[in-house]
Amino acid sequence: MSDVIYISNGRLSFPHITEPQKQVSPETGKERISYNCELILAPNDPGFAQFMVKVSEMAGIKWKEYSQQVLQMVNADRKLRCYGSGNEKINKKTFVPYDGYKDAVYITCGRDTPPQIIQADGKPIDPANTGAYQALTRAMYGGCYVHAAVKPWLQENKFGRGVRCDLVALQFAKDGEAFGEGAIDASPMFGAVAGAPAGFGAPSPAGMSLPPFLMGK
Repeated sequence: MSDVIYISNGRLSFPHITEPQKQVSPETGKERISYNCELILAPNDPGFAQFMVKVSEMAGIKWKEYSQQVLQMVNADRKLRCYGSGNEKINKKTFVPYDGYKDAVYITCGRDTPPQIIQADGKPIDPANTGAYQALTRAMYGGCYVHAAVKPWLQENKFGRGVRCDLVALQFAKDGEAFGEGAIDASPMFGAVAGAPAGFGAPSPAGMSLPPFLMGK
């Protein structure tokens, strides 16, 4: 656990937690799934400071006397790192930083299996209980606040060197203003259907049997 960093009250962004994000690797052409998100933090957030100290320590161990040169190279290229200034995250339509990112910092984290989800009582949800697991993850929307456990790691392979981050666990902390438009209620645009009998379109009463064509007959 020494490499795991606890992040308190990070703002959740671009969450792919209930369902994984599917992407095709440009290097291999293979599809890769990822449960991932971004955590938006204040520049002086203690969790972010601890994260950066850990990255520096790991780089010193792995790259030794070349660690500073490697980190300079990584910091110069956003594609090589999982962290950065929120002002880098520019919306290509509006040409301004995405909601919540301006003058902040961020950490991008993910994994190829579902992260551990912690309930409000501090206990982890049983991943075998898919209904409860999905109910908790669906409550984690872009703009809410979460506590998170993340684990930075250093990449060094045929694709180059970089700094990446595993998403270990998430816990819903509190509501926040949802990014984007949020859910749209279009019901005021509609009225009753003329001539429709009372109760038409309402759910069937409990216990009423389904017609044969709805029962696969």
